[in-house]
Amino acid sequence: MAKRPPVYPFTAIVGQEKMKIALILNAIDMRIGGVLIRGERGTGKSTAARALAALLPEIDVFTDSPFNDDPARPDTWSDWARDNQNGHQSVSRRNVPFIDLPVSATEDRVVGTLDIEKAIQQGVKKFDPGVLANANRGILYIDEVNLLDDHVVDLLLDSAAMGVNVVEREGISFAHPARFILVGTMNPEEGDLRPQLLDRFALSVEVEGIRDAGKRMEIVERHIAYESDAEAFREEWQPSEQQLAERIIAARALVDDVTYTRRDLYSIATLTSGLHIDGHRADMVILKTARAYAAYNLRDEVNQHDILLALELAIPHRLKRGPFSDAQMNMAELEKKMDQIESEWGEGDESQESTDEGAEQTVKKKANP
Repeated sequence: MAKRPPVYPFTAIVGQEKMKIALILNAIDMRIGGVLIRGERGTGKSTAARALAALLPEIDVFTDSPFNDDPARPDTWSDWARDNQNGHQSVSRRNVPFIDLPVSATEDRVVGTLDIEKAIQQGVKKFDPGVLANANRGILYIDEVNLLDDHVVDLLLDSAAMGVNVVEREGISFAHPARFILVGTMNPEEGDLRPQLLDRFALSVEVEGIRDAGKRMEIVERHIAYESDAEAFREEWQPSEQQLAERIIAARALVDDVTYTRRDLYSIATLTSGLHIDGHRADMVILKTARAYAAYNLRDEVNQHDILLALELAIPHRLKRGPFSDAQMNMAELEKKMDQIESEWGEGDESQESTDEGAEQTVKKKANP
């Protein structure tokens, strides 16, 4: 059997900075909720997703677990892990899973199936794992997500949000963890997702072919070098890959300790309200993304730049007025609005300093993990 060539290095991808940072932030905090990458073919969408999986550190799992159960997190264990714990399961390390979901996937293929006959006749709860089980603690990649059945997309987004998959049949149920980075890619020319589904993706980025001649030459040169000798190419980029991997690990350890103020919450709420964003999901996504970006920069406090970066990644697909190209020209205005909000809050805060609650307005709070 031919040896599979190494994955193209994440740090060797030219340009597409927004796409790369959106993926990195989801790797730092899976609770953000995934990313939708929209753009023309041949812009490195699938390459970046696969490269991110290869970049991430190995994970500890129960050796025989088909659900990638984390031995250190009993609160997340599958029913399988709980039922077999008396056997003192051995622990081993695995690469972060990268699961490529086909567009033709059915509900049973995604969530898994319970063997009802065996449960009734033998009293044994047998569960055949699906895609959600395979993807736990890894990356679930869906190419052409806009062509996937809406019901299946709903199931995926529900699991990504809750972090658990529960299958119930005839009064019998089975639960397992389903925490993963959901990466969907699509070409808008082939049709878009319904607005309700678009909103469920935490972040969204638009990618297009690079126009700069010098960078296009660099792309070609790197790919030729990779195709000529993939091992040597990986070795050349290993130092930068290792540096990024270590930075992600450090950010993961820090992200839950990143603090924010009530003023930050006020800024986020005012901006999303001003953009007429429905619901409150965007506000929560922006805060989580801002905290992850602060952690990525090894800071323990959210600042204005973190919020603006998060806003730019979380808002495009939620705007009611056409594509993000309409909003891009307003980023400078949003920054100006942010300064105005900061000023207004400062004035309001000073006027409350004499009240019992005034001090609470500037107390830094930690987000719920």
